[in-house]
Amino acid sequence: MVPLPGVASTLRTDAWWVGPALTVVVLLGFIVYATFRAFEGTSYEWQAYLSPFYSPFFDVTWAKSWGLGFLTPAMLILPGPASFRFTCYYYRKAYYRSFARHPMGCAIAESSPHKYEGETKLLLFQNLHRYAMYVALVFLVILWKDAIDAIIGWKDGVHVGVGTLVMIVNCVLLTGYTFGCHSFRHMIGGSVNSYSTATLGGLRHQLWKLVNGLNERHQPLAWASLFSVALTDLYIRMVATGAITDARLF
Repeated sequence: MVPLPGVASTLRTDAWWVGPALTVVVLLGFIVYATFRAFEGTSYEWQAYLSPFYSPFFDVTWAKSWGLGFLTPAMLILPGPASFRFTCYYYRKAYYRSFARHPMGCAIAESSPHKYEGETKLLLFQNLHRYAMYVALVFLVILWKDAIDAIIGWKDGVHVGVGTLVMIVNCVLLTGYTFGCHSFRHMIGGSVNSYSTATLGGLRHQLWKLVNGLNERHQPLAWASLFSVALTDLYIRMVATGAITDARLF
């Protein structure tokens, strides 16, 4: 089908606008919640649990003497994982289409026809995604350590609570999302022209095939891991404030 002239004009009869609208709502909701939690600076840990928004934890008591009393530990670490998500190839498509309507989906008129410039000028920093991936890998290791601490880090021994499972599920989803990244796939073997002649070619080919499976599910993993990060923080906050009681499984 050929789009008609005008803003978001189209011959399409399906509800094409639902996807972009939901993207706006969900991403804005996450940004608002994450910003609120970053400035709140409280209720981010409970016994062996530590919120992913505050991990790794940095002591910022020194900030008051510097006139930075508003500074919280989350403000120091959130730019790291945020840089990975914001420059992610899938998220670029999602927020370009939903917030800027440029470029739009198939057969839908763009807001500024023929003016898409890709990752140039203001958006040149998007090309740093491959480096942000390494930052994400470091945070992934730290979050897995937190999940292990949620098992062995209790003062009275080894335990597993509902919060432990929540943190583990979050790590699993983040692992799938991170390892399914296009840049990770390229690093692990996507750049190899001949596996038979490359160093460790057989192993790299097997890893590349595994990563390909995750890459095919990159979109659902991107959304699932976004929700899991927020819900993990919310769960720990609710336990820390006494809104709910964490159930210990053993």
